[in-house]
Amino acid sequence: MINEESVEMLVRQLRSPNNKVAYCALKSLVEASGQSDEVYHYMDTFIEMMSDQNSYVRTRGLTLIACNARWDEAGKIEKIIDEYLEHVTDEKPITARQCVKALAQVAEEKPQLTARISDALRHADLSKYTDSMRPLVQGDICDVLLTLNSLK
Repeated sequence: MINEESVEMLVRQLRSPNNKVAYCALKSLVEASGQSDEVYHYMDTFIEMMSDQNSYVRTRGLTLIACNARWDEAGKIEKIIDEYLEHVTDEKPITARQCVKALAQVAEEKPQLTARISDALRHADLSKYTDSMRPLVQGDICDVLLTLNSLK
């Protein structure tokens, strides 16, 4: 089991300029999020990360919000879902793809948000992405919409 000091250190490392360090911290926090609500205490930090200029930091924030949806009894995700859904069409297609994939987990834990998530995915304007990236984002959206339909 991870302790509070370890979580705090890992959360700080999420913004490390060394992407390997930050990615290792992310992996550890994702794993810890599946075991207890210890990481959830940093949800406000993850929400702030969604607005970061660095797309890697945004992606980490989006991922950890989704991983902690199961612990969100305070309804923080409901309050920021519109901002979260804006990242379905993030300026960086890699961030958009990770956001889309994470939405399946959000919907599983927050079924009351499924309709809003589905609507955002169906109406996502992917025209800004290059011809090489657009089909990948579209495929992710289709996969998540299929998952959402199976949750009903």
